[in-house]
Amino acid sequence: MRMIIKGGRVLDPGHMDALADIVIDDGVITDILPSVSRDMPPIGKNDQVIDAAGCHVVPGLIDMHVHLRDPGQEYKESIETGIRAAAAGGFTAVCCMPNTQPVNDCRQVTEYIVKTAAAFHSVLVYPVGAISRGLKGLELSEYFELKDAGAVAVSDDGMPVVNSQLMRRALEYAQGAGLRVISHCEDPGLSGGVMNEGETATRLGLSGIPNACESIMVMRDIALSELTGIPVHIAHVSTRESVHAVADAKSRGIRVTAETAPHYFTLTDAAVEQYDTHAKMNPPLRSEDDREAVRKGLADGTLDVIATDHAPHSVLEKEVAFDDALNGIIGLETSLPLGLKLVEEGILSFDALIWKMSKNPAGIIGLARDIAVGEAAHLTVIDPKRPFTYDAGNGFSKSKNSPFSGWRFSGRAVYTIVNGQVVFEAGQKQSL
Repeated sequence: MRMIIKGGRVLDPGHMDALADIVIDDGVITDILPSVSRDMPPIGKNDQVIDAAGCHVVPGLIDMHVHLRDPGQEYKESIETGIRAAAAGGFTAVCCMPNTQPVNDCRQVTEYIVKTAAAFHSVLVYPVGAISRGLKGLELSEYFELKDAGAVAVSDDGMPVVNSQLMRRALEYAQGAGLRVISHCEDPGLSGGVMNEGETATRLGLSGIPNACESIMVMRDIALSELTGIPVHIAHVSTRESVHAVADAKSRGIRVTAETAPHYFTLTDAAVEQYDTHAKMNPPLRSEDDREAVRKGLADGTLDVIATDHAPHSVLEKEVAFDDALNGIIGLETSLPLGLKLVEEGILSFDALIWKMSKNPAGIIGLARDIAVGEAAHLTVIDPKRPFTYDAGNGFSKSKNSPFSGWRFSGRAVYTIVNGQVVFEAGQKQSL
């Protein structure tokens, strides 16, 4: 069955920006015609027609930093519920971190993730393997085996690689295997607190985590990238010092890329005021100065990617005393709406947002994301003015730990299309 997406603004940054109709057959884009063209083939009775008038049709969004908790912690999230949430957020692909139980440090776990995700014929799942066996930072995982099984990158996300020699070897070994290293930058000697170190923490009587906890390791990994000449990707940047370090490295030609998350450009540590565990994460929410630095880093291109760090937890881990609560929030269904707020506020252009949520992630992990004849039809249709109120309790994720529940947004994904199939349509139950 053919699919025809009619009348949308087709926006593929760097390649195309025009009102056009897209024809898809057997999962592949077969034609792109101006909306006023008379060359459009007649619409058949079995064709699926999507009216995209007033919407943007963009390369499918990619979230290169999510936690699906499967295998081992399916009570928080499963691959099935995680990709449902991803599709509802407009994501056509996600990269899942390796801190599962067991850790994804071997072929068997990677193959399980790939096979399980493929069975749903929905959002594409690309596993990230572990830098070190068991995330223990003692010996490297078998990167060529992970690559062969389907991994696209390696990371010890959730645990820093403290040993600098091991991190150097990880960069060198990963380069040979064709994998990108994604670094969780944290100095464990400075990370004993539960929120950002500062005035709010002092007032609440909570132990703090200083900015240097992150930025010290960012600077180390930039130094290792400079030493080896091998790219490194810095995860979840939250501090102004880290932004400045990445900007300086780029100005000197060092091959570093970096991501931040919507909560870091939207919230500050003031969100913790009522001891709200939905505002507890690692890295923690920082100061207003840090938030502004992150926003500036997105605007000037220092920060390449917006990724959610989607981290589901059940009420068992969140509805407890603040000190005891686990770190992390869900974010797949709110990432695009929060990104659209940056566009509304003039921080980013719409083009720049799509670079950071689709094109740049694709380039970093080695995927193709182009709207062109002959390419697979992985597309997100965005209505930039569609109002909705996010209700985590009625979201697709199995967990509900979001600080954005109840927020009113303007703009969202209305169709998510993977391999020419609609896997999410706003207002309708998702099909898998």
